[in-house]
Amino acid sequence: MAESPAKALRRILETPGVHQGPVCFNALSAKLVERAGFPFCFVGGFAISAARLGLPDTGLISYGEMVEQGRQITEAVSVPVIGDADNGYGNAINVKRTVKGYIKAGFAGIMLEDQVTPKACGHTQGRKVVSREEAVMRIKAAIDARKESGSDIVIIARTDARQAFSLDEALWRIRAFADAGADVVFIDALASKEEMKAFCDTAPLVPKLANMLEGGGKTPILNPLELADVGFKLVTYPLSLLGVSIQAMQDALFTIRGGRIPPVGSMPSFEKIKEILGFNNYYDEEKQYAITASPLSSQIGEKSIAADDTRSTSSRVLSRKLRINVTGRDGYEKITIRVPAGYLEGITNIVPALGGVNIKALVEEAADAVGEKLLIDFFDVTGDRIQVFLE
Repeated sequence: MAESPAKALRRILETPGVHQGPVCFNALSAKLVERAGFPFCFVGGFAISAARLGLPDTGLISYGEMVEQGRQITEAVSVPVIGDADNGYGNAINVKRTVKGYIKAGFAGIMLEDQVTPKACGHTQGRKVVSREEAVMRIKAAIDARKESGSDIVIIARTDARQAFSLDEALWRIRAFADAGADVVFIDALASKEEMKAFCDTAPLVPKLANMLEGGGKTPILNPLELADVGFKLVTYPLSLLGVSIQAMQDALFTIRGGRIPPVGSMPSFEKIKEILGFNNYYDEEKQYAITASPLSSQIGEKSIAADDTRSTSSRVLSRKLRINVTGRDGYEKITIRVPAGYLEGITNIVPALGGVNIKALVEEAADAVGEKLLIDFFDVTGDRIQVFLE
C-alpha cells in the first residue's frame, strides 16, 4: 500500500539536511517541480492569487479557490504538497473546516498564519496579527481537526509578528505554537542571518521552514548548505517559477507583436511539450484498448476475402502514426504533431492547409510501407512547408 502524502512529508522531515520545495501555482508547474527531482512542492497563496486571479496577495483569494486549485495540483503529482491556508479563512471553526478541506484535497501539509483579515504577503507593508491567544487557538483548532479526520497532515504554524511587532514577539509565538503541537514552525520576513539563527535556536526540537523570497524580499538569500548550517529543515522559493514565467511570456508576446515567433531555444519543442504533458503515455495506453474486428467464419468466397483484407489494412493503419510538420518561411519549425493514423478527424482544425487532401487514402495505400514514409510535401499559400509522414 502506498504511503500517504502526509507520511511521505514526515519521512522527509526525518531525513538529515535541508530540503527544497519550490512554490508551484498549477498542475503543470507542480509536474515540472516533480520532474526536476524535488522531494515536495509548496502551493503558495501569492502565486495562486497571481496565476488564477491575476490579483495581488491581499486576502482576495478564497478558501474554495485554494482548495480547488490544490486538488488539481495534488492529483497531478506523486510528491507531497504543502498548501498555504493563509489565516484559516476565519475563526477557529473556519480553521477546522479549512484543515479538513485541505486533507480531502490531498495535501500533505497545511500552513496557517496569525495575520488579521484581510491578510497579505508577509514581505509587504502594514502587516497586522491577531492576539497571542487567538493565534495559538488557531493551531489548537487545526490539531483538533486533524484528529477528528483521522489524518496525519503536517501542520505548519507561521507568524508574521516580526513585521507587525518585533523579533521577540515572533519568537514567543513560535514557542507557543510548538507547545500547542505544531509540526513545523515559520517566521516570515526575518531580516538577517542572525535573526534566522535566533529563530532556529528557539524550540530546537521542532523543524523550521525558511522562505527565500527572490528578487528583493526582506530575508537574506542563503544557499541550501548555509540554511542547513543555520538549522532549517525545509526551504521554499515563492517567486522563481511565477517570476520566470511572467518574464518568458512578456518576451514571447513582444516577439509575436513584432511579427515573429519566439526563437529556437527560448521554448521547448512541440515534441518536448507533448512529452511533458503525457501525450506519448496516452498514445501507448490507448493502444491497449484499440479494437480490431475479426472476420466472420461464415463468410466465404471473394466477399469474405475482401472484407478480411479491409480489416487487415485497418489493423495495420491503427498501429501506425502520422507526423505532421509545419515549417515557416524563415526555416523555423512552427508545428510538429503526431496522431494515430487511424484517427484523422479534426486534423484540418490544426492544419487547415490539409483540407481537401484525402489523407486516409494515402495512409491506406502506404500501410504496408516499412519504416517512415513521406506522404505529403507542399507549400501552402502563406509559404509554410507542410509535410506529412507515416511512421
